[in-house]
Amino acid sequence: MSPKNRKKLYLLRNKLDRLDDGLIKIIKKRTDIIKNVLKLKTSKKDIIDKKRISIILKSIKKKSIKHNIDIKLTREIWTKMIFAYINYEKRNFKKK
Repeated sequence: MSPKNRKKLYLLRNKLDRLDDGLIKIIKKRTDIIKNVLKLKTSKKDIIDKKRISIILKSIKKKSIKHNIDIKLTREIWTKMIFAYINYEKRNFKKK
């Protein structure tokens, strides 16, 4: 890699690092909301809402198309995030 390209790569990676810092803050906010949602659930069977998951994924597909983002990429990201939060809810569910 040329020195010029190495510098460009360094600058782009710095941008990605700053963006990741913002994503961490968003994930923290999302997790706080999930904690409040979990408090409302009375049974572990309430954790998975297939209809809601389908609605979310359809919405993300439309938004991805609107913003010219690869729909397979966003579907994979949201699917993994949804199931990561489902696992989080299962681990943190407290029987009432």
